[in-house]
Amino acid sequence: MTDPDAVRRDAEGKPGESAGSAPPGVAGRAAGAGGRAARAMGRASTKTVQTARRMTHAQGAGESGMSRLLEMHAFNTAGDAAVAISLAGTLFFTVPTGEARGQVALFLLLTMLPFAIVAPLIGPFLDRFRRGRRWAIGSTMAIRAFCCWVLAGAVQTESVALFPAALGCLVCSKAYGVTRASAVPRVLPQDLTLVKANSRISLTGTAGAVISAPLAIGAAQFGAEWTLRYAFVVFVVATILAILLPASVDSAEGEEQVDLASVGGSTARGIGQGITFAVVGALRCNAGLRFLSGFLTMFMAFVLKERPFPGFEDKVTLLLALVIGAAGAGNTIGTLVGSVLKTRRPEIVVIIVLVLDVVVITAAAVVYSLYTAVLLGLTVGICQSLGKLSLDALIQRDIPEAVLTSVFARSETLLQLSWVIGGFVGLGLGLQTPRIGLTVTAVVLVVWLVFVVRSTAGHREARA
Repeated sequence: MTDPDAVRRDAEGKPGESAGSAPPGVAGRAAGAGGRAARAMGRASTKTVQTARRMTHAQGAGESGMSRLLEMHAFNTAGDAAVAISLAGTLFFTVPTGEARGQVALFLLLTMLPFAIVAPLIGPFLDRFRRGRRWAIGSTMAIRAFCCWVLAGAVQTESVALFPAALGCLVCSKAYGVTRASAVPRVLPQDLTLVKANSRISLTGTAGAVISAPLAIGAAQFGAEWTLRYAFVVFVVATILAILLPASVDSAEGEEQVDLASVGGSTARGIGQGITFAVVGALRCNAGLRFLSGFLTMFMAFVLKERPFPGFEDKVTLLLALVIGAAGAGNTIGTLVGSVLKTRRPEIVVIIVLVLDVVVITAAAVVYSLYTAVLLGLTVGICQSLGKLSLDALIQRDIPEAVLTSVFARSETLLQLSWVIGGFVGLGLGLQTPRIGLTVTAVVLVVWLVFVVRSTAGHREARA
C-alpha cells in the first residue's frame, strides 16, 4: 500500500523547496545553458564587429580614414531603409490600378522636388564652404534625425507636419549623396581606384540596409512611429560619426579656386560649362540607363498586375518580386563587380553597359517571357550600378574641387530627371501590350545610343 505521508512529502517537496519547482540539477543546467547561449551570442557579436572592421579597414582604408566614411555610410543607409519601411504602408500598389496611376504620377513629381532644391542650392553652398565638409555631412544626418522624430509624432496624429518632415528627409538624403561623394577623394587609399572605392562604399551601404531592415520591420510591428524613432537613433549615431571623420575631409590642400566656366580644357556646349567631355559622355550614358530603370519599374509594376504571365494570375506579388527584385539583385552584383574591376577607364565602361542594356531590352521585346523579363531586370540593375560607379569616378577624377559638389548636384538632378521621364513613359506604355511598350523603349534607347557614340567619336576626331 502507498504510504500517505510519503505522498504528502512528494507533493510538498523537500524542505526549503516549493512545490512544483524544478530540481536543483535541472535549474542549474538551464541556467548553464542560458549562460552558454549568452556567451555564444556575445562571441558571435564580437566576431561580427571584428569582421566588419577588417573589411572597412582593408587595403589601406584604415590608414587613410576611409574606414570612418564607410562606417558612417552604413548608418546612413540603415536610417534611410528604416524611413522607407515606415512609410511603406502608403505604397501605390495597395490601391486599385486606376487610382494607382494618379498616385504614381504625383509620386514621380514629388520625387523631383528634392533634386530641384539640392541642385541650385546645396552644390554652390558647399563649393564655397569646403572646409566644413564634415559639418555639412553631419548636418544632413542631424536634420534627418529631427525630421524622423517629427514624423514619428505626425504619423500617429496625421499632423500637417507629415509632408514637410518627409520632404526634409528626402532633401537631406540627396544632399548627403552630394556631400559624401565630394569627400571620397580626400580619404582615398593609394591602393584603390575611385571605381573600387565607390563600389566598397556602395557595398557597405547595402550591408547597412540589409542589417537594418529586419530591425525596422520588427519595430514596425508596434507601429510606424517606432520605426521612425529607431531611424532617429540611427541618424544620431551617423551624425556623431560624420563629425568624427578625419580632418583630411576638410582639407583644401592642392585645391584650385576656379570659376565653373574655366574648368577643363574641353567642354561640351549646351550641356554645362566646366564639365569635361568624358564626364558629359558618362552623363549621357547614365541618363539612358536611368531612363530604362524608371521605365522598367513603372511599366512592369502595372503590366504584370494587369497582364500576368500564364500560371501567375494569383501570384502578382511574386511576379513583381522576381522582376523588380532581379533589378535590386543586379544592383548588388554590379557593385560587387565594380569592387573588383581592374579597369582605369570608366569612360569605356559606361558605353559598354549602355550597349548591354540596349541588347537585352531588344531581346525582351522580340521574345517576351518571364525569363527575359527577369533577365532584363537583372541586366538593368547591373548596368545602372556599374554606370553610376564609373560616372562618380570620372567626376572625382576630372572635376576640380572648386566645383565638385556643384557638378555632383547637377549630375544627380539629370539622372533623377531621366528616371522620372522613364517612369512617366512606363506609366503611359503600361496601357499597351508588353511587346509594344518594350519595342518603343528599345527604339528610343537605340537612337540614344547612336547619338552618344556619334558625339563621342566626333569629339575624338575634332581633338585629333
